[in-house]
Amino acid sequence: MKKKILFLILILTVFVTGCFGGDKEDTIKKIEKKYSNLKSYKVTGNLEIVNNDDVYNYDVKVIYQKKDKFYVSLKNKANNHEQIILKNEEGVYVQTHKSTKQNII
Repeated sequence: MKKKILFLILILTVFVTGCFGGDKEDTIKKIEKKYSNLKSYKVTGNLEIVNNDDVYNYDVKVIYQKKDKFYVSLKNKANNHEQIILKNEEGVYVQTHKSTKQNII
């Protein structure tokens, strides 16, 4: 009996969430409104690139500041090679190196 009640609650939860969650356009508008006034942000994540049978995994770090200043770091998990892309008022710079001991930001 407890299993039936638990299953019924689970089904109702999924139904209510699906029906009253809002549509895609409303969600996008809420996100744009919330983040349009940001002066900067920092994002970290994992990037997986699949090329035929090869799979490449990268640690990614992005730091953005208004007026189109940004820092992007792509670090290959397999061999620790890192590529840094930096854009500021002076231009765009790309740096590739093996050493990950540098701390730019």
